[in-house]
Amino acid sequence: MYTIHEVAEKCDLSVHTIRFYDKEGLLPFVTRNKSGNREFSEQSLELIRLICCLKNTGMPIKEIKQYVDLIVEGDSTSGVRRQVMVDHRKEVVRQMNELKKNLNLIDLKISHYDSKHKH
Repeated sequence: MYTIHEVAEKCDLSVHTIRFYDKEGLLPFVTRNKSGNREFSEQSLELIRLICCLKNTGMPIKEIKQYVDLIVEGDSTSGVRRQVMVDHRKEVVRQMNELKKNLNLIDLKISHYDSKHKH
């Protein structure tokens, strides 16, 4: 079991963010010890990493919560969860393609400036 501070360090998050995720119902597997402090299992740690991945790739907290709710429901939702991941992957690929286009334009602009300064 990990403490909230260990999880914060391992996942490069603030303790405040982890508490927020817990309050929002994103961490259903977190338990509390006799002192009332949160305890995190390896399963919780993996879920936090997934939450960060989804959030960092643009999935809204509300949708992440729906996904976590499906996890809690159990194996019967694995097909739906897979589809959520497939759909999100498509969105991430779309974002990457958009970023590549923007990066190309930036590179063109840099080349333009470089060619002007060589003369």
